[in-house]
Amino acid sequence: MLATMVRVRLRSRSLVQIRRVASVPFDTPEPTVSRVYREVERDFGVLAPPVALHAPSPLTLSAVWLMLRETLVAPGLAARSEKEAVADGISRNNSCPYCVTMHGAMLDALGAGSEAVDVRRWAEVHAIRGASDQNPLPFPEDHAPELVASAVLLHYLNRMVNVFLGEAPLPPKAPVQALKVVTPVLNWLQRSADRDSVTPGTSMDLLPEAPLPADMSWTGGNPVLAAAFSRAAAAIDAAGERSVPSDVRELVLTRLKGWDGRPPGISRSWVEEDVAGLAPDDRAAGRLTLLTAFASYQIDDGVLDAYRTTAPTDQSLIETTAWASMAAAREAGSWMIGER
Repeated sequence: MLATMVRVRLRSRSLVQIRRVASVPFDTPEPTVSRVYREVERDFGVLAPPVALHAPSPLTLSAVWLMLRETLVAPGLAARSEKEAVADGISRNNSCPYCVTMHGAMLDALGAGSEAVDVRRWAEVHAIRGASDQNPLPFPEDHAPELVASAVLLHYLNRMVNVFLGEAPLPPKAPVQALKVVTPVLNWLQRSADRDSVTPGTSMDLLPEAPLPADMSWTGGNPVLAAAFSRAAAAIDAAGERSVPSDVRELVLTRLKGWDGRPPGISRSWVEEDVAGLAPDDRAAGRLTLLTAFASYQIDDGVLDAYRTTAPTDQSLIETTAWASMAAAREAGSWMIGER
């Protein structure tokens, strides 16, 4: 009862953290958003802003929830501490202070030991293309699909969080000292969620079946992960087709094939060079998608304002950044295990 009361009180504080798009209220009449909000609160423990920020695009929201639910929430072979260690390591690599705060705090709350440190180091190392796959995994091999799924999820979420949330899980203008109170409460809510009701796969009907992409072969025969990530990938690909010009998509995918996982550096001159070959009307979208994929922490209001002049809706902004985030996440996931 206490946890339910706290969750209700935190709803508005979660939604007010969302910036650059209008948040969708908890009591929205939109049926898909309403359902996902309630499932997130019930299963994850709190209406998480990194999920809720997707609400202007209900199918994209569903995709993100399916990925998160079947990695960090639903029980599997890997321990929650292993998954949180991966989440923390990937978030550090992607310079996402919001996610580092949340997942680092959860890792501490779980009392994770040296094994989690080894898993986090594995995630950090293998966020770079070409990391050696000859050393033994710091976890049982049959845990790999769930831990790569966690990495792909965080590669995606880190980028969206950097664009649409602040540096800390706090309402605007709240003092950073409030984290000492907020993070233990959020961790408690997640740990008090009704885990007994979290049966793997029960939210799949949010999206239609889809074939598993070749770059998600890391699911390793895990039927629940394969179903969740294939459906999510198809939904986000469809969002990209709606909202991202085809020449922009081609540019981002081509550049990702030569990406090694490292940030491009402080300068953004590479972006201007890349978009110079696009049609003038597509350059703002090209700039936004490239930065989202490779340096989401560098996106500022100027980049977004320029994009809004050609695509003014919140739905198009969410779908454009979601497509770019997923493209980068899929590419990074494709090299995490290698040939063993």
